[in-house]
Amino acid sequence: MQTKKVLVLKGGFSSERKVSLVSGSGVANALKKCGFTVIEYDLTSVDDFFATLKKEKPDVVFNALHGNWGEDGAIQAFLDLMQIPYTHSNMESSLLGMNKYITKQICKENNIKVAKSEVMSFEKYQQSGSKISYPYVVKPTNDGSSVGVFIVRNDEDKNKVFYADKNREILVEEFISGKEITVAVIDDKPIAVTELKPLNQFYDYKAKYTVGATVHILPADIEKTAYEKALEYALKIHKALKCNTVSRSDFRYNHNDGVVFLEINTNPGMTPLSLVPEQAKYVGISYEDLCKKLVENAKCRKIK
Repeated sequence: MQTKKVLVLKGGFSSERKVSLVSGSGVANALKKCGFTVIEYDLTSVDDFFATLKKEKPDVVFNALHGNWGEDGAIQAFLDLMQIPYTHSNMESSLLGMNKYITKQICKENNIKVAKSEVMSFEKYQQSGSKISYPYVVKPTNDGSSVGVFIVRNDEDKNKVFYADKNREILVEEFISGKEITVAVIDDKPIAVTELKPLNQFYDYKAKYTVGATVHILPADIEKTAYEKALEYALKIHKALKCNTVSRSDFRYNHNDGVVFLEINTNPGMTPLSLVPEQAKYVGISYEDLCKKLVENAKCRKIK
C-alpha cells in the first residue's frame, strides 16, 4: 500500500489549459488505483496554490500542467523554493526544452539534424519578413501543442500570420516535407517511433486532441536506418537537456532530408490520445505504472 500523498497539479494559465485538465484527471485516477493518496488541484490562483501546499503538505506534486508556466521552468522553480519534489524535468531542463530556438542550438552541438531557422519578434517579421525561403513554418519560440503555428507557402499566407503581441518572439523555420514522427524516451531509453497521419495534412492542436483526426502508426513504417536514427536523436536530446524520467521528441522524415528534429516536450500529455502512454503500452508499461514511475522519480533542487 502506498503512503505518499500526491497533489496532481492541472489546469493553469496557458493556452493548453483544457488539455492539462484532461491529463490531470487521467493521472489522478491512475494514481488512486496505485494506492496513493491523491489531491487534484486546478491552478487558477498562485496565492491559493501556495496556501494549499502549506495546508496539505504533499510528498510529491505531479506536474500535469502544459504550456507556459507549467513546462517552462516557472512552476519548477516555485516548487524548488518550496522544497517539494515534483515529477518530470527540473527548472533548467524545462526552460531550455520549452524554448525551441535554444533547443535547436543544443541539437546542433550534439550532431542532431535541424531545419534552417531564424528567431525574431513578430513586429520585425511584419516589417521585413524572413530570410528563409518559402515554404516555411512560423511558430512561437515558447509554446506547445502546435498553438499559434502557421505554414507559409506564399505572400498571401505570410499576411495571415498574426499574434496579438507585436513583441512576441517567433521562430521562422524551413518547412520539411514528409512524415511526422515522434519518439518517447522513458528512463533514458527510447521506446519506439510513431508516425502521425493527420487527416487535415497538418498535425495541429485539433489533430492532436480530436478523436479520429489523426492516425497513429506504431511502429512507424519507415526504413530501419531512419527508425534507428530517430531513436538515437531522441535519446541524445533527452540526455543533453538532462530530462527526468520522460520526454517526447518530434521529427520530420523524408528520403532527401532524412530525420530532422522539430522540438522536444519535457512534460508530454497524458490524455487518452497522448503519444507517450501509447508508446509505453506498446512496450508493456501500463498507464498506471507510467504515472507511478513518474511519482517515484520525483525530485526537487535541494537547498541544503
